[in-house]
Amino acid sequence: PTGKTSGHPTGNLPTCQTDVFRQSVNSVIIEKIHDFVRQGKICKSIHTSFCDKLMTYTGGSVFLTIDGVSKIATIMLNYPEKMNALSGKMMVDLHDIVSELEGWTEGKGVLMYGSNGSFCSGGDLETVSKIQDPELGGQMCKFMQEVTTRLHNLPLVSVALVQGKALGGGAELTTACDFRLMTESACIGFVQVKMGVSPGWGGTSRLVKLIGRKNALDLLTSGRLVHADEAKDLQLSDGTLPESDALLKAFDWLEQRTIGSVAAIHAVKSTVVVAENSDIEESLRHEQNVFKTVWGTQQEALMQ
Repeated sequence: PTGKTSGHPTGNLPTCQTDVFRQSVNSVIIEKIHDFVRQGKICKSIHTSFCDKLMTYTGGSVFLTIDGVSKIATIMLNYPEKMNALSGKMMVDLHDIVSELEGWTEGKGVLMYGSNGSFCSGGDLETVSKIQDPELGGQMCKFMQEVTTRLHNLPLVSVALVQGKALGGGAELTTACDFRLMTESACIGFVQVKMGVSPGWGGTSRLVKLIGRKNALDLLTSGRLVHADEAKDLQLSDGTLPESDALLKAFDWLEQRTIGSVAAIHAVKSTVVVAENSDIEESLRHEQNVFKTVWGTQQEALMQ
């Protein structure tokens, strides 16, 4: 199971509210996500048997914390002796945390980081060595694509804080967040090509959208490490933080981008997700539908 604590930077998971306008926003978002599932744009859940298999590949943990005041959650990848590489158990942990955040109707943002000054070095090699069969590899790919897509589509503003290295699957994981912040000495590397494989957790698709076809191809075929300055030039990173108090500074950075009401944040994120995945006509229709659910709530928002 996942770890969960509370207080700033943690807090208690707020009780779901029944405000009509907030329910309306959530219902529009959920219906649109269901549309994507029906169209094959989001991977369907894998069989429980494979999830059970992943749970046998133990090591490390993923911890979810909630700050009930700022309404920002944090996700910590914790396997320091492996540079926070994801074991099978941690993959399932992350899946469960994303599922929990999908149901957190009072949330505004989520910050992901790794323990001990390192983000994530990809898939744990012990786990990977046990699923060398192409069929099992395909199931892992489908599982992690679903997890990262659902993370990307959360109605929360998401930030990956990259300290140390984000390599392979760890680099892919950063692209599942809306923003990436890097410390001065951090680097991101899509190193899969050096191991004779291609990215399989959705990283290629998202990277092309983030930095363009040519730049993405350069990083993916060279497997080179991208440091903070270049990452910012490529628009892969959205800011560089000093090493000291990086987590607190990243939290503050996210707070500045979640100043609106919960309903407004969810509405904005929903329209961005649909615009990213739809044609202009569908995007405009969705924007109009969401706008109607929050119009008239301005006074309540100003009082929050």
